[in-house]
Amino acid sequence: MLTQLTHVLVRFRWLVIGGWLALTLFGAYSAGQLSSRWYTATAIPGQPAYEASQRSLQDLGVGDRTPAVVVFHTDGDITKSTPVEHAMQRAADSVPGSLTSSYFTTGSLLYVSADKHTAFQMLYEPGRAAVTVLSGAKEIRSAAATGLPAGITVNVTGRDALDEATKDGKGQGSSVLFEAVLGGVGALLILLFVFGTLPAVLVPIGIAIAAILNTFSLVWALTYATDVSVIVQFLIGLVGLGLAIDYALVVIFRFRDELREGNDVETALVQTMNSAGRSVIVSGSTVAIGLLAMVALPLPLIRSMGIGGMLIPAVSVLASLTLLPALLAVLGHRINKVRVMPKRLLDSGHGEDGAWGRWARFVLRRPRAIAAVGILLVVTLAGIGTQLNASETQLKYFPGSGTAVDGRQMLSDAHITPGVMKPLNVLVESGGDAQQIAAKLRDVKGIVGAEAPASWRRGPNSLVEAFPAIDGAAPGIQGIVDRSNTALRGTHGTLTGVTAVGRDFLHALFGTFPYIIGLVLLLTLVLLTRAFRSIVLAVKAVVLNLFSLAAAFGIVVFVFQEGHGSRLWDVGATGAITAYVPLMIFAFLFGLSMDYEVFMLARMREAYDETGSTDRAIELGLARTGKLVTSGALILMFAFLVLSSSPGFEIKSLAVGIAAGIIFDATVIRALLVPALMKLFGQANWYLPEWARIGLRLPAPPATSTIDDLPQPSPLLTGAQR
Repeated sequence: MLTQLTHVLVRFRWLVIGGWLALTLFGAYSAGQLSSRWYTATAIPGQPAYEASQRSLQDLGVGDRTPAVVVFHTDGDITKSTPVEHAMQRAADSVPGSLTSSYFTTGSLLYVSADKHTAFQMLYEPGRAAVTVLSGAKEIRSAAATGLPAGITVNVTGRDALDEATKDGKGQGSSVLFEAVLGGVGALLILLFVFGTLPAVLVPIGIAIAAILNTFSLVWALTYATDVSVIVQFLIGLVGLGLAIDYALVVIFRFRDELREGNDVETALVQTMNSAGRSVIVSGSTVAIGLLAMVALPLPLIRSMGIGGMLIPAVSVLASLTLLPALLAVLGHRINKVRVMPKRLLDSGHGEDGAWGRWARFVLRRPRAIAAVGILLVVTLAGIGTQLNASETQLKYFPGSGTAVDGRQMLSDAHITPGVMKPLNVLVESGGDAQQIAAKLRDVKGIVGAEAPASWRRGPNSLVEAFPAIDGAAPGIQGIVDRSNTALRGTHGTLTGVTAVGRDFLHALFGTFPYIIGLVLLLTLVLLTRAFRSIVLAVKAVVLNLFSLAAAFGIVVFVFQEGHGSRLWDVGATGAITAYVPLMIFAFLFGLSMDYEVFMLARMREAYDETGSTDRAIELGLARTGKLVTSGALILMFAFLVLSSSPGFEIKSLAVGIAAGIIFDATVIRALLVPALMKLFGQANWYLPEWARIGLRLPAPPATSTIDDLPQPSPLLTGAQR
């Protein structure tokens, strides 16, 4: 099929290029139309705490957003401070429709420190939560501080306010265009060293631009059928850049090799598409399969990221199989013209004669030592990865500065529980007794107090707030949530609030995740077994990919959770990795790192089919893909390091985790473990059981001996005797 497609593309090359140009220009228009169509909500449908928050929003006007905590400090008895009472009223008035609670509205000392020098006010803001909705902390503080006498300090903190503080005043992050351009500049520099000729450098950049903008067109259309997360725009810009260039590298590398063999342009393209083109299809399929882990989750925000993300490899593969061959048909031998690098740095096309060939032969001579080094590195990092704490980071670890951080410190200095920033709320419905429910919660172990302000009742419904003794993300919080739910049995109250919703999120995220991982691994195994015609190579590829993921988790734990080097990103030790980060690392890194396994093993399989020698297959496969794999990994790594410069410590850990995982995979896994283990496995590499061959509908192998089956020369013979 690829042969016929290539002939058609060569014949109608200008029509294909014109069509892609028109679609790409439309993609630029589509990208501009998406700004108002992104999905920004954080819904967890079907989960009890979230559903209660939505009923609270409908009946009381609040409950979906996390509360702001307004903290006051004075040297006198704050319960007798009229200025503080008036300041709290101004803070509440600055947010119309809000519900507020404090000592002055309830008379409860729950809102006051033991020394009565510090007091806090809870401010539940109306409206829906969304990743683009700001906390309003600065505006609330300004209203509260207006006319406040000297000697009284006020700050506004809370979960959302602290999250904004981690962005250090940089808003919601840098623009997609800026990050894509910066990533493109890095890719351009790497491509200069990889190819050294201007056409070969510019073509991959052109393919990336076409892939990115056309993906935006498809996503724009997708937003009319389903919600698509605002985060997808960054994934399109950076993952699309890396994948499209990766695939273009594979095709151009092979095309130049075929031209060097003396083939005419059309024949070279046919040979290229039947080898490199097939690798691109398999590679894009593995990336898409990895993203199934996100699509299958019952979380609209994560699912939409998976659906949008799956379009990235699809469009990149399509551009590489249609637009790229058309461009190469036009360029022909001119792909090697206009040299921009010294001739000695240009690719000669015979990797076995260069550094990668020498490395391949070194690995073949010492496979056990090389494998031992690789396994040691993997086991070390994977061991650190077992310490991964996939949960929300406790608020005390949020970096940043400003009123939110100052307010958090005021609470800590006054020995007020951090649980006030992430309270447990109870929606009381159908005329239930809110005061009775508050009394029940006060008896729950781990709850420091609960109140049911009378002013919060709206018809038959009301809201109760309770403060846990620990942060809503601290170890032990699940027990407090469970005991609170037990206390509410038989009442008209349903537990909600940011802490309970957060636990629901974790349950939804990880409840089915092991089954999803199993499905992804199974589909990948089937795909690779068919592609490589070997169950051993497929199993090895999947296992090594899991090792690569475990190592990436180890790097994230070491750098961010434990804080070794996180200061490079202006972040301290976080004590946990936000729950969705490991999931996204798995979804993207599993497919991206499998790219290199596919490129390398496809070339090895081809060499083995030609020579019948496992050693020769390893040598040629590694030598002829080493530069390709390394350069592709560098481009992807740079793209994600650009993303790590975005505000917000969560996105930093995600970007660094994927970047580190990609480069670790391309070096330790592909350059050390893959060739060393293949050497040790020997002829077993190519084993395919009959049941698998029949099930995958593969043709029977020819009944011929391989070089590895033949008697080997005696090591005592001299070179002349051989």
